[in-house]
Amino acid sequence: MLFHPDRSLKLTGASNFRDLGGYTGADGQAVRWRRLFRSDHLAALTPEDEQSLASLGVARVFDFRGVGERAAVPYNLAGMAQHSLPIEPTVVQRMKDLLDAGHEITPADTVALMQQTYQAFVHDNAARFGSLFEHLLQSDSPLVFHCTAGKDRTGFAAALILLALDVPRDVVMQDYLLTNELYRMPHVSAGRTPQEVLNVLWRVQEAFLDAAMQAVDADYGGVKAYLADELGVGDRERTRLKELYLVSPEGVR
Repeated sequence: MLFHPDRSLKLTGASNFRDLGGYTGADGQAVRWRRLFRSDHLAALTPEDEQSLASLGVARVFDFRGVGERAAVPYNLAGMAQHSLPIEPTVVQRMKDLLDAGHEITPADTVALMQQTYQAFVHDNAARFGSLFEHLLQSDSPLVFHCTAGKDRTGFAAALILLALDVPRDVVMQDYLLTNELYRMPHVSAGRTPQEVLNVLWRVQEAFLDAAMQAVDADYGGVKAYLADELGVGDRERTRLKELYLVSPEGVR
């Protein structure tokens, strides 16, 4: 179901808007279509895009962008409750600090910085992801969660949701990597940053998500323990998530 034709909505103003439906989770059940969406930021949506979201019944929007990011590129979507779950971007500032110190940044440096960022998601930002799960448990009304590019903060959140529904890790990774096929990189001046470094920044790699998963396994004893101990998603909550977001294969729609 990875390349199901309905997975990417192909909106004009958001290239990485896609559905988490159709993947096989617990007990052979499938993730329900048209309930869980992930995306890049929504500030560039056209009126036609907004109508598409309204027709899907999207009622809840969760924004992982940092305070400055939200202020610089705000948006308002009629009829949709917006929730800010800010996770401040750190990679760009770290790169700036290195450049200011005279360090010539390489793609390998950038990969290492991205891995550190994903480890920080695990250790420093659990409360934000836990808040998303609180909302997931309240209702199965369609929702979308996003950051700026919809690849890192959003990618880790999507991975946690799918893993909580018992979607296999290899499938979760494949969904994560779909960003490289869908996301349109912004046209920005490279400035002091080499293009090959920008290519690392604006794409995803298995090594990024692997860094987070390795931290989860090493420091918490696995995904189930991390969900329960850090995000408040224990056995009871996971059972409820499965009731809300999984359906028998013949009921997939």
